Amino acid sequence: MQLIDHFGILARYKRVANQRLFEAVARLDPAEYYKPRAGSFGSIHGLLNHILLGDRIWMARFEGGGHETPALNTVLFDDFPTLAPARSDLDARIKAFFASLGPDFLQRSFAYVNNKGFEYVESAPVAAAHFFNHQTHHRGQVHVMLSQTDVPPPSLDLHRIINP
Repeated sequence: MQLIDHFGILARYKRVANQRLFEAVARLDPAEYYKPRAGSFGSIHGLLNHILLGDRIWMARFEGGGHETPALNTVLFDDFPTLAPARSDLDARIKAFFASLGPDFLQRSFAYVNNKGFEYVESAPVAAAHFFNHQTHHRGQVHVMLSQTDVPPPSLDLHRIINP
């Protein structure tokens, strides 16, 4: 399997894993959704916003922009009913983007300034690997936060999603 094909698999996985996670989160009452919790970004709501923000930042870079990095705790959407369709739309865009890539993508690099003002240049293979790993890491944190509620977290195993 070529690396570009692997990224395509991860894009498909990301879309279904997010769909499953968001279906579970949609069953939470607002108090549980916004409840302060130990972990990154303080709540399920904060963490889902951060994941979406990170994906938007990297997709902008992959598509030729995204040089500046906004604050990583930026809240893009104030409530779940507006955040959920934005997540779904971006996942469709990510899947389409990675499905259409040619091998030349792997030769690219992305220059940017991180949220602390440091300049970086990432090779495409490292940037794309980080892009998928970042969300998997934080999606796991949402999974743990969800397990602290009455709504059971869904199975998110890659091999069960890609080959059900």
